[in-house]
Amino acid sequence: MVTKEKEKAKKDDYEKALAAFNLAMKAFHKGEFMKSEELLNSFLEEFPLEMELVDRARVYLTICSSKKKKEKIQMKTFDDYYQFSIMKLNQGEYEEALKLLEKAGEMKPKEGKIPYLMANAYCSMGEIELCLEHLRKSIQIDKFFSTLAQNESDFEPLWEDKKFKLITRMA
Repeated sequence: MVTKEKEKAKKDDYEKALAAFNLAMKAFHKGEFMKSEELLNSFLEEFPLEMELVDRARVYLTICSSKKKKEKIQMKTFDDYYQFSIMKLNQGEYEEALKLLEKAGEMKPKEGKIPYLMANAYCSMGEIELCLEHLRKSIQIDKFFSTLAQNESDFEPLWEDKKFKLITRMA
């Protein structure tokens, strides 16, 4: 005879397993395959007896592995780094996008769109000072980025910021 305590413990364990699995799935659906793979592996270690979820987790691990392999693109040119960084920005992978933008910036240091996109990434990360610093650099290279920043919805949280207005000459 199964006691109510055992039933409750089993239900609690299942709830914890489901929460851990759902966390991995959130990362997966955001396209964060490395993070999802890490979370799925942790899930498998912690909840090996939840067979229904374990089977699904293994399927998603296989998908994560294939997706990661596809991401290993050989980048050689400025455009390779630039285009891939935009994809990473759109996926919300700001740290990775910044690394790619730094490489692109090394190839073409006078290209204003690189510090502009870096400003965008930093703004999305809540790093306002770094955002403004890179925005200033992009505008120094090309005044066009001033107008662009004033109309870019990603910079909307800064539109009333005095430093932002000074940099973009909105004041």
